[in-house]
Amino acid sequence: MKKHIYILATGGTIAGKAASEAATTGYEAGAIGIADLLAAVPELRQYADVEGEQIASIDSKDMTSAIWLRLAARCKELLAREDVDGVVITHGTDTMEETAYFLHLTVHSAKPIVLTGAMRPATALSADGPMNLLQAVRVAATDEAVGQGVLIVLDGTIESARDAVKMHTTALDTFQSPEVGALGSVHDGEPVFYRGPLRRHTAQSTFSVEGVIELPRVAILYAHADDDGFLVEAAVQSGCQGIVYAGMGNGSIPARAEAALARAAAEGVAVVRSTRSAAGRVTRAEASYEANGFIASDTLNPAKARVLLQLTLLQTDDTAAIRKMFKIY
Repeated sequence: MKKHIYILATGGTIAGKAASEAATTGYEAGAIGIADLLAAVPELRQYADVEGEQIASIDSKDMTSAIWLRLAARCKELLAREDVDGVVITHGTDTMEETAYFLHLTVHSAKPIVLTGAMRPATALSADGPMNLLQAVRVAATDEAVGQGVLIVLDGTIESARDAVKMHTTALDTFQSPEVGALGSVHDGEPVFYRGPLRRHTAQSTFSVEGVIELPRVAILYAHADDDGFLVEAAVQSGCQGIVYAGMGNGSIPARAEAALARAAAEGVAVVRSTRSAAGRVTRAEASYEANGFIASDTLNPAKARVLLQLTLLQTDDTAAIRKMFKIY
């Protein structure tokens, strides 16, 4: 008996339309609806019973927390049904890793949730969306995907939402997990898993967005030479409850920026040290960082550290508790 996979469409390049078949940039993202996406891949029905609905029709650079909350609520509703075995979400690649990690932390179900998209619009001669969608449905329909948390499937790789990063501006294999590697791959349509995520997620997560209508405001600030901390002051003045500082190397912070962040922390703003580097774990470093109450992001990049900090701030503003969350999730 085939599994029932429900597809939620949010737009993105996979639903993009360009002026010519040769164009792979300058297209209109989200121009094609879910019905046409499914009709373009009739092979889907060989592997699962599929149906879908349109949640949004946007370029994912315009993703909002309101859509995140709507997606989380809809996933919860669908996965609570006995007749739904998994969810696939079509999504633009620009913010896919953030949406995936948000759902990884907030949807309390062991059933598979798989995000997929494309790097070339649906109208391109060499469009990658149809194959990505087929592979995503096949991953969502496999028993091995149960309990793996939220997944990202593009170009034949299966990545964990916690670890996957968009690494290239245009390459088809843009999503990689630079620190820990992929969970598995799809060969000739067959999904194969080699490992699973160990950090807490989905069914074991303690984060809830039930009844939440707005997430705490958290800014990401990027380290650079001669940073005097003026953006830190701007973030505090704009009402940010948290700041993720994308530092140099192992989360290093220039002295003047550190002084500004220390003042912010003393005023109750949660400060997380991440890195502008492409890979690597941010750990305890200078003693002053610990004394000022700064929190290391571990292997989370700035965008994902922001997601976790937003959810943590829904529960607490205690530095020790937030630090513990970054070690657990």
